[in-house]
Amino acid sequence: MILFILLALLVIAGYIFMQQPQFGRQPSGARLELIKKSLNYRDEKFQNESFTPDLAEGSSYSKVLIKFFFGKSKYNTPPATIPSQKTDLLHLDPSENVLVWLGHSSYFMQIDGKTFLVDPVFSGSASPVYFTTPSFKGTDRYAVEDFPAIDYLMISHDHWDHLDYQTILKLKSKVKKVVTGLGTGEHFEYWGYNPKIIIEKDWYQEADLGDGFKVNVTPGRHFSGRALSRNKAIWVSFALQTPTMKIFIGGDSGYDKHFKTIGEKFGPFDLALLECGQYNEAWKYIHMMPEETVTAAHELKATKLMPVHWSKFSLALHDWNEPIQRASIEARKQNMPLVTPMIGQKVNLKGENVFTEWWKEVALQAQI
Repeated sequence: MILFILLALLVIAGYIFMQQPQFGRQPSGARLELIKKSLNYRDEKFQNESFTPDLAEGSSYSKVLIKFFFGKSKYNTPPATIPSQKTDLLHLDPSENVLVWLGHSSYFMQIDGKTFLVDPVFSGSASPVYFTTPSFKGTDRYAVEDFPAIDYLMISHDHWDHLDYQTILKLKSKVKKVVTGLGTGEHFEYWGYNPKIIIEKDWYQEADLGDGFKVNVTPGRHFSGRALSRNKAIWVSFALQTPTMKIFIGGDSGYDKHFKTIGEKFGPFDLALLECGQYNEAWKYIHMMPEETVTAAHELKATKLMPVHWSKFSLALHDWNEPIQRASIEARKQNMPLVTPMIGQKVNLKGENVFTEWWKEVALQAQI
């Protein structure tokens, strides 16, 4: 009886905890009716183009949990502070075409006079429970106050390491338009954003942003959900075209045929931003291995590749710097130029840049 009461109290506490606004809200009303018309929505949830099991063959949730608690690498988190820079984003020359990486899959871009902010996470955590996934020391160089007005806030999907409740609330007065996948707009409306500024699209739908800017919402191979229900909103990537450039903005994705299709439809790209971290053989269908990241960049017909989704949070079992090490080796094999800035370093999108292998400095610092 005591055990039953304790379990009941735990369930009630969990339910109450998940009623917090940070968990967002599932699509309803007219938005849900629009979702039901999507060719990618079947059996009351969005589906990947290819069959995508949660875990690979031979894996199980019990095995994964045991490894998470007892099998993490010694250097799963950095042994020293991550080096970074601080660019003054409030006083950029309007004529500059720049990108500033903010760690993980967050980045700011100013291209052809417009500003873009992608998947920003500035709260210091990638989880509803702060202490479970804190950011690495040295990676939180930017706060909402450091940013100018944002013409386009782009959100790839609603996972905690891409859609951060605290950050989104603080950004509200700076954001002119939100561009995201079908269904994710429900969270924004729930959190007080004006529905008129939210642009939601399905895979392979286009949004004409005016003045020579447009974005095609493109697929990924992943999933969505902030609570127990999954895949009520669609996970996306973006093929962004400005008057003078094409940038591929990849959300989370396992490797699949969609990269080649996107390259043929919307390439070539001046730059592809693709995830290369938080992978494991157990969940290889929803996160690429670093070698696959390089291959995907070639299939996208990208001139350069910037590997992201690493160096800020520990969401897998590998060494914190293993993703960039493996991606660098494979990039040399496949002759793919890499863009590897420090967090906060200004990247000139139309000129020459010099990047150091700064991740190696962290290991040296730990030895001093």
